[in-house]
Amino acid sequence: MKYFVFAIAAMGVPPLAVLLALNKRWTKYVVWAIIAALAVYQGTAINFFSNEDYRGSSRGMEVSVAYLFSMAMLIVSAIKMRFPGLFPSIGAKIYMLYFLLCLPSWASAENTLFCWMETWKMIMLYLVYLAVRAYLDMTDDVKSLMQGLAGFAIWNFLLVVKDHLLGVYQPHGVFPHQNCLAMAMHIFGNLFLACGLVQGWSRSFVATAAFIAAAACVVRTYSRGAIAAMPVSFALTFLCVAAKSMRGSFVKLARRMAPFVALGLVGLAVMLPKIIERFTNAPSASKDTRVELANCAFEMMKDEPWRGVGINNWGIKINPPYDYAERAGRITNRGEDFKDGIVETVYLLVGAECGIPALTAMLLWFFYYLFLCLKLVGKLAGTPYAPIPCGLFGGLFVCYLQSCLEWVLRQQINLILLMIFFAMLDYLGANWRSIKRNALETAVVKPAK
Repeated sequence: MKYFVFAIAAMGVPPLAVLLALNKRWTKYVVWAIIAALAVYQGTAINFFSNEDYRGSSRGMEVSVAYLFSMAMLIVSAIKMRFPGLFPSIGAKIYMLYFLLCLPSWASAENTLFCWMETWKMIMLYLVYLAVRAYLDMTDDVKSLMQGLAGFAIWNFLLVVKDHLLGVYQPHGVFPHQNCLAMAMHIFGNLFLACGLVQGWSRSFVATAAFIAAAACVVRTYSRGAIAAMPVSFALTFLCVAAKSMRGSFVKLARRMAPFVALGLVGLAVMLPKIIERFTNAPSASKDTRVELANCAFEMMKDEPWRGVGINNWGIKINPPYDYAERAGRITNRGEDFKDGIVETVYLLVGAECGIPALTAMLLWFFYYLFLCLKLVGKLAGTPYAPIPCGLFGGLFVCYLQSCLEWVLRQQINLILLMIFFAMLDYLGANWRSIKRNALETAVVKPAK
């Protein structure tokens, strides 16, 4: 039945696109629908050729309603002759390089169907990127996109509150795992922290609510890495805003920050016993497992440094009859039904599955956008969009840092959100001159009070 309903929805994409082409103002509802689909992801996505018991980064050829709305947006942009092009930015070209360098890993894979599942995911992620970029190019409406993202953060918070009341120890919101929630909400928290610092909390109720919601979600996951990284990310965002802010002195920004620092300390004090428990009572086996699986990844990279052991084939190659676990000193005699876990760092996972060239391209892709954030901090100073690169710099920096201990950036929802952020940064990077000019013209014609 679910497949039938999904087929009907897919057939509705072309008519929806034609309808949107008749009224460009309706396209913002499609962007909101893409984000809303992430909020109910499990219920609005289906898996073809699924293998739910597989221990890998993709367990099926996943198709989400978010992808259908993205396709509709691209059709609209083609009708309006505003299609951004297949590779509208340097970041897009780097992503394509990363994608192409992952393909040779098929040659060393045990199961090519599993390879296709992850490759399909990479294609669909790029579809979302192009759709968001097309929307921004057509409408210049960053505000609606930010409103949708704020709604997503607040919705996650409500789900976390619900789970808290039900006694769930580590809630995960709409995400598959609490670490996925923590990493995503880190970026959201910094993004809306920057909005509140630049615009003023009293004039930005939505940003204030989204910031509190995102920060509370991070703390309530009791994720040790995320909690430890919060002060670092917030400090980076604050420094970016302070360095290029044209809305007042450092003291004014510090005053805007102070109430939330105090609120954070109160919240931290309330949750401190649980947080201490997470840090002090963590089983040593968790650390040992991380180290052993990292050694397994290095063994795979030694064998296949150029093409890896096969994209999305980790879950096969880590188990018998392959001897990578034994070579790394890991105990594997745990019964016939035992399936070993996945390495807890996205960098080693990509290096092991796809080889060192693909890992290098992924790192270049990630850090290109970090550099773009720093560039835009200066270019957009004094404009309404100034908070975006400031907040994304702090959020992405810590996200990349946490990825040394997590493989979250191979999870579907987190990657879709990352693509949305990257599309927004690319739009701002391509249009900062006109944004700056419009901000200056507005400032000149604005009547004095």
